[in-house]
Amino acid sequence: MDPEEVEFLGEKQLVTIVPLTTDDDYLKLISGDFGPFRMGMPVKVPLWVAVQLKRQKHCKIQPPDWMEIETLEAIKNEEKLSRNFTKMPSKFYMVEAKQILGCASDDISRADEIRTIIKDIWDIRMSKLRSSIDLLVRNNGASAVVTNLTLMEINSIRPILPHTLDQIRRMKNFKPFHGWRSQDTSFVSDSRSSTSFHS
Repeated sequence: MDPEEVEFLGEKQLVTIVPLTTDDDYLKLISGDFGPFRMGMPVKVPLWVAVQLKRQKHCKIQPPDWMEIETLEAIKNEEKLSRNFTKMPSKFYMVEAKQILGCASDDISRADEIRTIIKDIWDIRMSKLRSSIDLLVRNNGASAVVTNLTLMEINSIRPILPHTLDQIRRMKNFKPFHGWRSQDTSFVSDSRSSTSFHS
C-alpha cells in the first residue's frame, strides 16, 4: 500500500461540518447518503467532501475531539514516557490533520500549536519505530514491538524493510569458517620448515 492509498482511505473518515448555505437535497455517495445541509446545523460527511465544500466556501470544518490542545499534549506526554506505542485516537490521524489544518486552519483555534504538537507526536513515534527496527536486526529478527502503529506509520518504513529483512537473513545464514586459524598456522609452519630446509 503506497502513501496515496493510505491517504485515500483516510479521506473516507467522517468529520463534522457546519454548512454556510442551505440545501435540503442529500448527497448520494457509494459510502452512503449525507445531508440535508442546513445553514448552521452540524452534519457529518466524509473528510474529502468536507475539504471540497470548505474550498468552495460552503462550510466550516469542526476539528475532531482528539485535535484539542489538551488531548494532544496528553498523547504526546504518554508517548514520551512509554516504551510502547500509544494507541492513537484515530488510525488516520496524520491524514486528517494534514487535510483539516491544510484547508481549514481559520476554523480552528490555535491551529499552529496543534500542528506543532501533532508533528512532535509523529517524530517521537518515528524514533521509536526506528529503534524497534534496530532491535529487530540485533535480535536476528526475533521480535519487535509494533502494536498500535497506524497505516501511515507502517507505510513510512516500507522503503527500509526489504534491506532490513535481507540483513537479518544474511546474519542468520552466516556460517563462520572455523578452520582458517589452524590452516593458516600450518601454512606458516610449513613455510618456516621449508625455509630452514633450504638454508
